[in-house]
Amino acid sequence: MRHLLDRERLLSWWDGKVHHLLIDVAVALCFCGLFREFDSPWVFLLHLAALVALLVRRRFPLALAAVSIALIAFAQYLPVAWVALYTCARRYGASRTTWITGVVIIAVGVGSNFVRYPGWDGFASVLSIGVNAALFTVPGMLGLWLQQRQVLVAATRERIERAERERALRAERAVGEERRRIARELHDVIAHRASVLSLQAGALTMHAKDERTAETAETIRDNSAKALTELRGMLRVLREGPSEIAEAPTAGDIAELVRENGPGVRLSIPDELPETSGTTGRAAYRVVQEALTNAARHAPDADVSVVVEAGDALSVTVTNGPSAQPPASGAGYGLLGMRERVALAGGTLETGPTGDGGFRVAAVLPKVPESRTDS
Repeated sequence: MRHLLDRERLLSWWDGKVHHLLIDVAVALCFCGLFREFDSPWVFLLHLAALVALLVRRRFPLALAAVSIALIAFAQYLPVAWVALYTCARRYGASRTTWITGVVIIAVGVGSNFVRYPGWDGFASVLSIGVNAALFTVPGMLGLWLQQRQVLVAATRERIERAERERALRAERAVGEERRRIARELHDVIAHRASVLSLQAGALTMHAKDERTAETAETIRDNSAKALTELRGMLRVLREGPSEIAEAPTAGDIAELVRENGPGVRLSIPDELPETSGTTGRAAYRVVQEALTNAARHAPDADVSVVVEAGDALSVTVTNGPSAQPPASGAGYGLLGMRERVALAGGTLETGPTGDGGFRVAAVLPKVPESRTDS
């Protein structure tokens, strides 16, 4: 990196690009006229100054113009003036500096031609003036065209970038509106139904005729309340944008989740789980939750084991044994949702049948907190 910075600083007169320097070296060698015969050492010094001015023409175009005027006046040498006009037009565009420089160079060039060939010869003299003026005008017009083209390209690029930013803002606004609409629909439908379910389960708990019914009703009420709490957090995310959800479950809640599913589920989990990011904790919890739901649906009479391991990464494995009942039909969205959530947390997920006819879900999730990964 330091080498690149040094190179850019050394090549700052050539826009930090090596090929610009090489082009200027080639132009200087071709147009300086240093390899011709000289009648005077002063003319040699002028050509030597032209070589240096051609090398640094991008940084000092007016210096090149001054040297080119001197060469025209004292040596009747025109090529350096062509490059000077092109450089000024390319650098300054159709500005006063370019026009003044062009007029002075053309005037000196035409005047030096009359000094070299004195006398007025009518049409021949007019033709000579026109040819000399054209020789200077063509490189100047080429420089103006390239400068205007550069300005046009820059303006077009700016308009495209502005249009992209506006399109991104419109898309973000549309996404926000759609998320708020979905939040309203979810609140009107699911939140209302879940609230009714929780109230009815609470009433059933109070008026249950036996203890088993009361325990079942209390479980329904408790899970309905938790679902409402998580749903409110999700609705807040939909309305306000992505954020950390305070009520969202974490890896530490897996033990309670397993206990809620009854004694048929075995759990192996460390006494103290390592610190994890919120995304990792939620992903681990949701993987266990969805795997237990699938096991209860497709293998209701099978034994289920949940194993949580904390090494270099957080590993969660849910395995259910074979079931005598035929599996229930499903759309497969549960496995797809697990895979997407694990991928969002930066982990990997493996699912598939076991050799004894059961099913296994294994997720490996990074446990580095988000605050550390950001730094």
